[in-house]
Amino acid sequence: MSNIATEKLSLQSILRLNNNDFKEFICGWGAAVINVSVTFPINKVIFRQILEGVPVRAAVGQISREGIGLLYRGILPPLCQKTLSLSLMFSIYEGCKQRFCLISKSEILAKVLAANIAGAAEAVLMPLERVQTLLQDWRYHNKFKNTSHAFRYLLTNHGVTECYRGMVPIVYRNSLSNLMFFTLRDQSKVLLGEQESLLTNFVSGALIGGFTSTVFYPMNVIKIHMQMKIGGDFEKFLAVTREVYVSRNRSVTSFYKGVHLNYMRSFISWGVINASYDFLKSILF
Repeated sequence: MSNIATEKLSLQSILRLNNNDFKEFICGWGAAVINVSVTFPINKVIFRQILEGVPVRAAVGQISREGIGLLYRGILPPLCQKTLSLSLMFSIYEGCKQRFCLISKSEILAKVLAANIAGAAEAVLMPLERVQTLLQDWRYHNKFKNTSHAFRYLLTNHGVTECYRGMVPIVYRNSLSNLMFFTLRDQSKVLLGEQESLLTNFVSGALIGGFTSTVFYPMNVIKIHMQMKIGGDFEKFLAVTREVYVSRNRSVTSFYKGVHLNYMRSFISWGVINASYDFLKSILF
């Protein structure tokens, strides 16, 4: 009985939240605030390319004609969503990975489980991503005044479930991209060793983040096409994928419209996130 009690107590101590979990959360939050503020205009251009299927110059022209007053329209949802999302991503992944390693004794299994749990947790915040899609779509400029107005409309007229339209591609994107990002990130730290610095953290984060976001870019295309609609039946993932494929002349490459600018944004974004996260972590830990 004493051995069983000891093992139970040990398991409880492993699963219990600790100060390191909170520090990881704060580091992810701080990195996200810096990132969103810098990259939002680029993200808006990419969004227009995805939605309209137009080149960079045309997307920039549309946004320029709308004026500076609308440039940061819709920034509140991603500011809230990204700060919480990255906080959860880093804290849950690192916390789960350490705990699963102790329990399962398998680092690979621990990484896979941690990445999927972190991805699923991030998906809970998708109503903010949902509203961001509507606020950035020019078709809804006159329909929604701001973030709170859009939320009230969705909840009043369509209920909570409408806020989670397009959840499947988001879960796929989050879980798989987390696994790829953290696996490559961990490997880069092993390779860099003592040469690790603010600059190398920026470069490695930029390359890994840019590559990962490019691989899973089509998930964003499908997600946006799901979320641009309000009301009606929830479309199936495969049905929307086929719809986009057919509407874009049955071209697989059309799913990557805007990917070059997305890579540039992700390169800068994940470079800033990785460098600032590790910098904050060096201060707090």
